[in-house]
Amino acid sequence: MKTLLSLFFAALFLVASAYAQDENVKNLKVHDDATEHTDSTTISDLSKTDADSDSIQMILDENFAKEKIDTTTIRFGKKRIVVIEKEGSTSIEIPETNSKYSVSEDDDFTYVRRPRFKGHWAGFEWGFNGFMTPDYSINMTDELKYLELRQGRSWNINLNFLQYCLGFGTDKVGLVTGLGLEFNDYHFRNPITLKLVDGVTVEDDSYELDPDKNVTKSKLSTSYITVPLLLEFQIPTFDYKHRIFLSAGVIGGAKIGSHSKIVFDGANKGRDRVKNDFNISPFRYGLTARIGYRGLNFFANYYPTPMFEAGKGPEIYPFSIGLIIIDFS
Repeated sequence: MKTLLSLFFAALFLVASAYAQDENVKNLKVHDDATEHTDSTTISDLSKTDADSDSIQMILDENFAKEKIDTTTIRFGKKRIVVIEKEGSTSIEIPETNSKYSVSEDDDFTYVRRPRFKGHWAGFEWGFNGFMTPDYSINMTDELKYLELRQGRSWNINLNFLQYCLGFGTDKVGLVTGLGLEFNDYHFRNPITLKLVDGVTVEDDSYELDPDKNVTKSKLSTSYITVPLLLEFQIPTFDYKHRIFLSAGVIGGAKIGSHSKIVFDGANKGRDRVKNDFNISPFRYGLTARIGYRGLNFFANYYPTPMFEAGKGPEIYPFSIGLIIIDFS
């Protein structure tokens, strides 16, 4: 009995071993097939990747070839200068109007001129002269009575022929300077003139005392070359082409001439003209203010420097006020 059972289990073991071996063989085959398929897919993908790499390399090579040409364009108004760098060499071209590098009306490019500050000094000015006492009075009294003026005939004429402006980064505020010529007439109300006595300028009333001379006109004339330094502000208005301007500053002057002239009639009709410095200050400075809009412009000048040198004549201070007739700026 034991012998039969032993034989039965031995046979069962052999059958089970054979079946397991057969399954292992099948699984091995399936695995080999899968491996073969995977390898095939990988090889295909690698082939595609190599192809794509070749394409990318070709594109890079083309781009690299294109990058070898470098073009720089410089614009001057409506003209261009083209600098071309190609394969290690550089060339410069100035294209004609109709070339591919020229600027056409369709180009998105606008040339804007930066606005410049333009002040108000150059021009022709006409006004009236006067004298002030040390107390800032225009009425000559006591010892200065003989210096009373005919204001309507005491003219101030300025010819400002040169102007230079410096803006403060804007076209509305800046400094103004230049050169000018100033001509002054002081017509005396009284029949007197001026003379020097012991180096001092005094009244000459000899014409008034002469019964044969009837004085009709007597004046003192001076002329200066002037240099201003003005600070000017310009206020925009609704008319963009015109602005209100305000300026103030100093004017330096150097005397270039002076003379007196007296005209008389009567038994001894005639005129006397004396060219002399009359101790008039050779250099002076004045304060000035100016305002204007379009064709209506005013100026006012006051000179803290006395008309005559200290101790050599009456102490009076000239001033002038008037219109800027023509603006050269």
